[in-house]
Amino acid sequence: MAYARRWLSRPVADCTFTAQSIWGWFAALPRAEVAGLIAALDLAWTRGSGMRDARRIAGGLQLYLAAGRGRALLHRRIREARPSVFLLVSHRALDRAGCISALRDSGALFVPLIHDLIPLTHPEYQRPKQAARHAARVATTAALSAAVIVNSAATERALVAQVSRHGARLPPITVAPLGIHAPPRTAEAAPAEPYFVILGTVEPRKNHQLLLHLWRDMVLRGETQVPRLLVIGRRGWENENILDLLDRCEALRGTVTELGPLPDDRAATLLAGARALLFPSFAEGYGLPVAEALAAGVPVICSDLPALREVGGGVPDYLDPLDGMAWRRAILDFARPDSKRRTAQLARLVRWQAPRWDEHFALVDALLEQVTAPAGLPGPLPEVRQPARAPLPAAALEAEASAA
Repeated sequence: MAYARRWLSRPVADCTFTAQSIWGWFAALPRAEVAGLIAALDLAWTRGSGMRDARRIAGGLQLYLAAGRGRALLHRRIREARPSVFLLVSHRALDRAGCISALRDSGALFVPLIHDLIPLTHPEYQRPKQAARHAARVATTAALSAAVIVNSAATERALVAQVSRHGARLPPITVAPLGIHAPPRTAEAAPAEPYFVILGTVEPRKNHQLLLHLWRDMVLRGETQVPRLLVIGRRGWENENILDLLDRCEALRGTVTELGPLPDDRAATLLAGARALLFPSFAEGYGLPVAEALAAGVPVICSDLPALREVGGGVPDYLDPLDGMAWRRAILDFARPDSKRRTAQLARLVRWQAPRWDEHFALVDALLEQVTAPAGLPGPLPEVRQPARAPLPAAALEAEASAA
């Protein structure tokens, strides 16, 4: 969304928006329709309205693609506007190298944004086929990209390590932390009872199970004042045990409330009143909820992960995601109105600087200027092939991921 907003604000000649058809090839989209879709999605995500308009516009664009429109236009604009860059900021489409090669053959330099390597480093938390797909994405990145954007130094290390294992090298990499877009919050009275928030898709990697077991234990042990826990986020995958606790555990009734995927403004309002954001994740490429909470002035208790330390610096209370007793002590302490640990974190939070989108795009612009500089523009791009002994063959990565 930030990328779409950014380039919609730039002159028309600066950017052509593209989408991928169900057959894989990319096509240019009408700018006015893209602007309408972004406006509708903004309303839907922020306030919970406008999704009908978003679906209507998206459906029209799907018909546009199905009719084959915009494909030739995209390749013509690439050839006419050299140097040009195909900027792909989603992991989607990265596993289909041939479609990206076609754009390179027209003259576009390929620059992807890599968010994480979790399907390869932690395949046990993903759907069964995701490891192989992500291996193909890494192979495409190594074979075709002119430069790479990553959201954290932790993601950069994981990407370089994965590629280096296969004897390959990556092009220039820029670490550009994601910015914060804080929706307006509606003022609410102070909560009558303390509560905590866990924000994110309900899936094993986010470690909801730790918190649900802690809350059940606090209730069964008869803690005098058990705080409430608000679970914000959609239900994801491989989460049967977590859902059993949410749906069937009587001890959690009245103390744990699953709210599902809320509009941004409502989620931000609830987060603002929490004693802390709880984020016991096992693996992260960035950790956007941590940045969002700190930007809202809300303390954070989170896992001690390199990516989260990049985001939070010295502010959050970092804990081992397996140390249930440490989490219990921290939660009960933060729930008290006279909590010394919470007061100490709020004092540290005063010095924390929220990451900004203008800083992110300044780094991206510098990278794009580097890869499009005249010295870096050779003649026609060579045809990209992946022979059996390519530096990073997708098949090898996929086989390795499947074995894992």
